[in-house]
Amino acid sequence: MGAALPDTPPPPQEPEAQAGRLASGAAFWAAFGLSAIGLLMAVNQIFNLGLFGFRPISTAYYYALIGLFGAFAFLAFPGGKGAKARVPWYDWGLAAAILALGIWLGSEALTIQLRGWSATAPDWAAALAGLFVLLVLECTRRTGELILFLACVIFGAFPLFAGHMPGFLWGVELDLPATIQEHVFGTESVIGIPMQVVADTLIGFLIFGVVLAATGGAGFFMDFALALMGTSRGGPAKVAVVSSALFGMLSGSPTSNVLTTGTLTIPTMKRCGYAPHYAGAVEACASTGGALMPPVMGAAAFIMANFLNVPYGDVVVAAALPSVLYYLALFLQTDLYAVSHGLRGVPREEVPALLPVLKGGWYYLLAIVALTLMLLMFRIEAEAPFWVALFLLAVAVLRRKQTGFNWSRFAGLVVEAGRTVAHLVALIAGIGLIIGALSVTGVANSFSRELVLYAGGSIPLLLFFGAVTSFVLGMGMTASACYIFLAITLAPALVQAGLDPMASHLYVLYWGVVSFITPPVALAAIAAASIAKASPMVTGFTALRVGLLLMLLPVLFVFQPALILKGDLPVILQAVATALAAILLLASAFEGHLYGLGRLPAWARAGIGLAGLLLLVPEGVTDLIGIGLAGVTIVAALMLRPVATPMAGGRPGE
Repeated sequence: MGAALPDTPPPPQEPEAQAGRLASGAAFWAAFGLSAIGLLMAVNQIFNLGLFGFRPISTAYYYALIGLFGAFAFLAFPGGKGAKARVPWYDWGLAAAILALGIWLGSEALTIQLRGWSATAPDWAAALAGLFVLLVLECTRRTGELILFLACVIFGAFPLFAGHMPGFLWGVELDLPATIQEHVFGTESVIGIPMQVVADTLIGFLIFGVVLAATGGAGFFMDFALALMGTSRGGPAKVAVVSSALFGMLSGSPTSNVLTTGTLTIPTMKRCGYAPHYAGAVEACASTGGALMPPVMGAAAFIMANFLNVPYGDVVVAAALPSVLYYLALFLQTDLYAVSHGLRGVPREEVPALLPVLKGGWYYLLAIVALTLMLLMFRIEAEAPFWVALFLLAVAVLRRKQTGFNWSRFAGLVVEAGRTVAHLVALIAGIGLIIGALSVTGVANSFSRELVLYAGGSIPLLLFFGAVTSFVLGMGMTASACYIFLAITLAPALVQAGLDPMASHLYVLYWGVVSFITPPVALAAIAAASIAKASPMVTGFTALRVGLLLMLLPVLFVFQPALILKGDLPVILQAVATALAAILLLASAFEGHLYGLGRLPAWARAGIGLAGLLLLVPEGVTDLIGIGLAGVTIVAALMLRPVATPMAGGRPGE
C-alpha cells in the first residue's frame, strides 16, 4: 500500500503508555481487575457456566455489574475539566463505595425480592440505597452530557412532586424513602429493562467492537473499500461511505466512528479535490448511518427488541432496507459531486491490491458473516458476539508476528473493553431513574394518551411532535438514551394512533440520531470538521443536506411499512422501486447534476427535487405526478441545454 493511508490503525498502546487517568500502574491494574471480573461474570451469566458454583439470580448480577463498572467509571472518568491526570484519593473512595454497595445489593438480592423492599425496606437499607442513587447520578454526570444528568436528577425526583403537577403530568406521589426504594430495590428503575438488555445481551457486542478495533478491523475495512473503489472518480468519498458503513454498523457510535475512520478518509478526500466541509459532511453522514445499520445498530436496537417483545432478528430485517437506501443516497451524491467537479480517484500506485487485502484480513469478513448468521438464523443474540470476538482474538494470537499481539496489548484491550462497558452502564443506570420515575407515577401511560388527544387524531401532527421532541432530546443525549426515553413516552402514542409498532419505534430512533449531523449540536459533523479543518457550522449544514434522507426515511416507512419489509411482495417491490427513483432524483437535485444530462439549471433542480419528493409519498397518484414532472423537467432541460462548442470551452455533461 502507498503512503496515502496506513495498512492498519495504530495498535493498542502498552499499559504503561496509555494516556489519561489510567496511565499510572495502580489505576491501570485496578481497572484491569474490575474489568476482568465484570466481563468474566457476564460470560458466566450469559452462558450459564456456573463457574466455581457461582450462579447468582438476575438482579444480583445486575447490582454487581453496576458496582464493578461504576467503580471503573470513577477511576476512568474525571469529575471535572480541571482534574489531574492521576486518580485523586476521593475518586478511589467513591469507586470503593459504589463497588461495596453493588456487592451488598447483589448479596441481598433474594432478600430484596422476598421481603418486598421496593415497598417497605429497613431504614438502614433505604439510607444505603440513597447513597447508591447519589453515586449512580455522579457516574452519569461524569460519562454523559449535562442535559442528560439534569434530566436524570429532575425526572428521578419526579415522584416527590408528581401529585402537584398539572394535567397529564399528574401522577402518584411518593415520599423520599419510597422513591429511593422504588429506584434501587424495584425492577423498573436502575436495574430496569435498559440495564437488563445491557447486562444480558449488549455487553458482548461492546466487547466485540473493542476487539474488532484493537485487532485492526477499522484499517481492514478502509483498505478493503479502497481496493474496491479507490481509483474510481471521487473514490475517497465512496471509500468513506463504504468503510464507515462497515465499521459503523459494528461500533454503533457516530462520533467515535468519525474519529476512527475519518482520520484516514477525510484527508484523502481533500487531497483528491473534495472541499474540506464537504469531505467532513460525507464522513459525518456515513458514520451516523452506522448506528442504524444492521446487524449491530448500537445499543438501541437490542432495547427496541425488548420493548417490542420480538426477536432481535425482526429488528434487523426491518432496519435493513432503510439503511441501504440511506447509504445509496450518500453514494450517489458523492459520485454526482465528483462528476460535476471533475474529480478523480486515488492514484493507482497508492491503492492496495484487493487479493492481498483479503488475504491479510479475510477473517474480518468471515466474522461479520458468522455474526449475522448467528443473529438471524440461530437467534443466539447474547452469545454470538462472544464467539466472534474469541475468534478474532485467536486469529490475532496465531498471527502475532503480523499483529504484534501480546499479553501487554491484551491487558490494554481488557481495560478498553471495561471503559466501553463502564461508560454505557453508567449512562443506562442514570436513565433507569427516568424510566422508573415515569413508571411508578403512571405518567408514562398518561403522557402517551394525552399526546394523542392533543394531536386531535392527526397523525402528521403527532409525527411532528415526535420529530421535534426526538431532535431536541437527541442534542444532549446519546442515541440510546434518547430512544429509551421516547420508547416509553412517545412510541406508545404513535402505536395508539394506529401506526405500525416497529415503524413507530424506528421513527423515534432515526430522529434521535438526526441531531448528530444537524446544527447547532451536530457532534459527528463537528468532529469531522475538526479533522477536515473546516467551519463546524458550514460542515454541519452541508451534512444536513447530504444526509437529508435520514429525516425523510422515518416519515416514509411510518406511512408505508413496505419499506421495512412488511406487507405483500408486490407492494414491497413497488415501494422499493419508487424509493430508488426518488433517491436518484433527489441526489441529482442536491448536487445539481443528472446522469446523461449534465449540470442542471436552478429551475431544473427544483423540478427534479419536487418530483423526487412526490415519488417518496406512498400514494399512487403522487407517484404518477412525480414521474410526469420528472419527465417534463428532463425533456425541457434537454431542449434548452446549450450546445457546447470549442469556442465556448464547455464540457458536455456525463
